[in-house]
Amino acid sequence: MHYKRYLSIALTLLLGAAATIGGTASAETLRYALGYPPGSDSTKAAERYAKLVEQYSDGELEVKVYPLSLLNFAETSAGLRDGIADIGYLLSPYFPSEYPHTNLLAEAAMQTQLLGEAVEGREGPAYIGALAEYVFFHCPECHGDFRDQNQVFTGIASSSTYMLNCNEPVTNAEQLEGKRLRAAGSQWSRWAEEFGATPVTLSGNEAFEALDQGVVDCVIISAPDLENLGIIDATTDITTNVPGGVFAGAEITNVNKDVWQGLTDNERRAMLHAGAHISAEIPWVYHQREAAVLERAKNELDIAIHEASPDLVEATREFVRGDMEAIAQYYEKQYGVEDGARMLEEFRPILEKWVGLVEDVGSKEELAEVYWDEVFSKVDPSTHGMQ
Repeated sequence: MHYKRYLSIALTLLLGAAATIGGTASAETLRYALGYPPGSDSTKAAERYAKLVEQYSDGELEVKVYPLSLLNFAETSAGLRDGIADIGYLLSPYFPSEYPHTNLLAEAAMQTQLLGEAVEGREGPAYIGALAEYVFFHCPECHGDFRDQNQVFTGIASSSTYMLNCNEPVTNAEQLEGKRLRAAGSQWSRWAEEFGATPVTLSGNEAFEALDQGVVDCVIISAPDLENLGIIDATTDITTNVPGGVFAGAEITNVNKDVWQGLTDNERRAMLHAGAHISAEIPWVYHQREAAVLERAKNELDIAIHEASPDLVEATREFVRGDMEAIAQYYEKQYGVEDGARMLEEFRPILEKWVGLVEDVGSKEELAEVYWDEVFSKVDPSTHGMQ
């Protein structure tokens, strides 16, 4: 960050402290930073999370949300570690070497392409339920990654299905060859390379300008984030059924470890309870909004909506089958993750269980209840994150 940005943040914190000193503080206020702009789906979910923290803590805790002001996506990891924010909307794949174990699991989300019709339209809710369960209870290495960055894990969320959003039609392998694709994770980078395209790593905050100026030909991202990040204004063609998978590396309510350990058990439990709700709301809303965004894109913005050729769909599924082994090898070679194959093997039956658990869920409130009952309520607030 530049000097002026540090100065602005310091002034914000100073004014907040002055306000607390000058008035009567009835509750501790935590600063929640996220890289989405005001009015986006994730910002709305964060604001509801803030209300739930206050409700579940019986007014002991308050949360102030800072959308795209305190920290952007690229700044969140270090900013949360260093205490610029108390809670952060962390996109861990932006920081591959810092969070290799959770990133390995998040990167395997393209396997939803192989789970059949039972999970169609519910890929995010199923994957996040399974991922939350695995990270909380079966992945001490994941917690070690967070601890090394002075953070505590309290919730995770996903997008809806990732699509090709381009400035020209791209529906088959021949049209993919030679294209430059903004990829938000190594799995999509490998998929791009499989078909002769070139992956480009960019923050979501930079994707609109890159597509608009022709720096990239396509952005691989979910339909709702086309609107949330303004990318829809540079898009002319959308191919809906490739590459697939969801972005599952959103640790949406990571907490600064020093802050977490300074809370009471009741306050920590309140944050976990609210964490179950936001973890449910974001993937649920993303899936619900997908159809509306595509409808607007087609009817109001004259964007062409395509389906990929059957050959490209089948070739993508074949890629995913092979990539499960490649992921484990890649993370061992690049980041020293020694048990990646074991982690993925343990995770698969949990994911298959969650496909059934979310199959009959009819609302984000029902999904939050399932998440709470099955996972978050079983986390002990007196021990979690206290090492």
